[in-house]
Amino acid sequence: MSPSISHFKKIIWTYYRKNRRDMPWRNKTTSYYVVLSEIMLQQTQVARVVEKFTSFIKHFPTWQALTRASTKDILQEWSGLGYNRRALYLKQIAKEITDRGKKKGVLPSTYEELCELPGIGPNTAGSILAFAFNIPHAFIETNIRSVFIHFFFKDTSEKIHDQDILTLVEKTLDTDNPREWYYALMDYGAYLKNTQANPSRKSAHHVRQTPFKGSNRELRSHILKYILKKPTNTQQVVKSFPRAPAEHITKNLNALEKEGFIMYKEKTGLYHIA
Repeated sequence: MSPSISHFKKIIWTYYRKNRRDMPWRNKTTSYYVVLSEIMLQQTQVARVVEKFTSFIKHFPTWQALTRASTKDILQEWSGLGYNRRALYLKQIAKEITDRGKKKGVLPSTYEELCELPGIGPNTAGSILAFAFNIPHAFIETNIRSVFIHFFFKDTSEKIHDQDILTLVEKTLDTDNPREWYYALMDYGAYLKNTQANPSRKSAHHVRQTPFKGSNRELRSHILKYILKKPTNTQQVVKSFPRAPAEHITKNLNALEKEGFIMYKEKTGLYHIA
């Protein structure tokens, strides 16, 4: 049986008051810290993000510093987080909001404008509104999904769609302090995952992540790290990864160039970080 809305909120708030997680982007709330942490937290565990976040802001403490930084420096500092495209998105976001123009160095505070920024989808835009500006906006992420499935869909045998969860997120949203309410939901979701089977497995949107080891993602990562160390040509890359077919190396080099990670200089015949 599902709890009433008021009882549900009481459970979440009570747990949060006793077990609030300490994170650097919660202790100092700036728009830069919020966006950086939200992008980092996409598909990456909190413990790893905390470690990298602290190091990242030491090197790039502001939007302006990130804008001025080279792609090479950003990728080197990002190393270990995976999904390197997110690092490029951050640099693009920084450039957009620091360029002279309508944004004038200030992060937009409307849902529509946030969704226009690179790498920011509907849920990330909603989280930024809540955490950076304390503006109530319904969104879902993995821990929030787990909480609502646990309390309201425990006895449901069918796969649960996010739209059904979003309706409940809207009904329970604390409009006076959405920032802390979402923190509370996420902390309770983390508690659930540590104490029982992941409730999100009942979600229609749950996708089991494929192993990194032996995947093309791993090969791409190794190629990029190799070029980060020094400019190189195709033959050197192929020779350095003898277990990977040469055509896979070439395909990944072309993809990395197209995506803006690396560039090929005709004069030297070498690939460089873009």
